[in-house]
Amino acid sequence: MSVRRGLLIILSSPSGAGKSTLSRGLLAWDPDISFSVSATTRAPREGEVDGQHYHFMSKAAFQEDVARGDMLEHAEVFGNFYGSPKGPVTEAISEGRDVLFDIDWQGAQQIQNSALSQHVLSIFILPPSITELRRRLIERGQDSAEVIAGRMQKSWDEISHWAEYDYVLVNDDLARTETELKGIVTAARLRRHQQPSVNDHVRLLQQEYEDLS
Repeated sequence: MSVRRGLLIILSSPSGAGKSTLSRGLLAWDPDISFSVSATTRAPREGEVDGQHYHFMSKAAFQEDVARGDMLEHAEVFGNFYGSPKGPVTEAISEGRDVLFDIDWQGAQQIQNSALSQHVLSIFILPPSITELRRRLIERGQDSAEVIAGRMQKSWDEISHWAEYDYVLVNDDLARTETELKGIVTAARLRRHQQPSVNDHVRLLQQEYEDLS
């Protein structure tokens, strides 16, 4: 049996709050954390590799997996389906490896209500201000003004679900937020139900105590 069970680490935030940067930091910090590879029914884009960037599936196969309960969470976005396959996550948990999810509040709710809920660690990342959020979106230079306006419009809907998470971090200093995030993960790994081997250790202590009595 593994020394500990793995965690399902959920990071959510409005776009621009620093979630992707924090996710990369976690993955670099500990090789026992892997990123959940989502399944999708959209066609692969140039350079995308099946099984690395996404698990590419037909709509029929995706819907069959949903019907069997083989997706931890799923959603339809612009006519295509996206979801998190349960099999690789269940395997990782049993082997003591953590799985990181970069998903929105709707996906988080589905995972928190799943059969694996006791292993979930959910963290919401807040920006220091809405003005700063907009500045970050503009300065990263990835989106048009129209796309940025859409992200800003959606941001409050995301933020309004902050209270549904186990932990909330205000990302006003990236280095400090990274340190706090690592501390949260370290503590969550020590939850009693994440350490099945502790039961055996306590039994050994009890036997030793009785032998000495």
